Amino acid sequence: MPGASNKTLIDIRAVTKSYFSGSVETPVLFGVDLQVERGDFIAVMGQSGSGKSTLMNILGCLDQATGGDYLLDGADTLTLSRAQLAGIRNRTIGFVFQSFNLIKRMSVAENVALPLIYAGVPRGRALAKAQTELERVGLAGFGKRTPNQLSGGQQQRVAIARALVGDPPLILADEPTGNLDTHTSDEIMRGLQVLNKERGITIVLVTHEPDIAAWSRRLVRLKDGRVLYDGPAGEGLRQLAASHEHLAHVPDHGSSP
Repeated sequence: MPGASNKTLIDIRAVTKSYFSGSVETPVLFGVDLQVERGDFIAVMGQSGSGKSTLMNILGCLDQATGGDYLLDGADTLTLSRAQLAGIRNRTIGFVFQSFNLIKRMSVAENVALPLIYAGVPRGRALAKAQTELERVGLAGFGKRTPNQLSGGQQQRVAIARALVGDPPLILADEPTGNLDTHTSDEIMRGLQVLNKERGITIVLVTHEPDIAAWSRRLVRLKDGRVLYDGPAGEGLRQLAASHEHLAHVPDHGSSP
């Protein structure tokens, strides 16, 4: 593997993860290596039980590896306290989830501003920044509505605005289109592609759908806790389709070579 550089945002080396119940150990990840440079757009795929959700939790500093090394933006996450992990997570990562995770009793603008308010930014300034991010995702004028007044696609765009409000260099998206129809999924993925290309935001997303992975430039496939493939998305998806002849044609969205 090449050495890390100042372009490397994520640097994982020989990472293992096990869960313990009493004296019983359940290993999930086995020596995973992954380097992500700033500006990458990566899709992580794998069947249920492959370890992709566990890897995403480690990448997001929501869980810590059992062994190996993980540098996030140059910081050794395995040596950090919970408070320090929370700090680097808030500075570096924006999260987008399948279920949107919006607070229904709060307005759209308040939902977007919440990470800044938690970080101690004055409420007025936080709400102003939230309005800016809502405009960027095509939801100008929606700030006073509540989440239940929006469609699923609009709610996911609110979640993306919330992920962006702190200007993080990295977005981690866990099945971001899992609750959306095909047309709306394409709109969301097109928006993420624009963020990657025009704002240089690094995107790592977990998906089980080849047509969603096709929006990425790089594909990482996991199987049984190990990296099975790490390379250009187009080639990886062609290999996947060849091994699963029942898969439909995977569209080319112009991001993968």
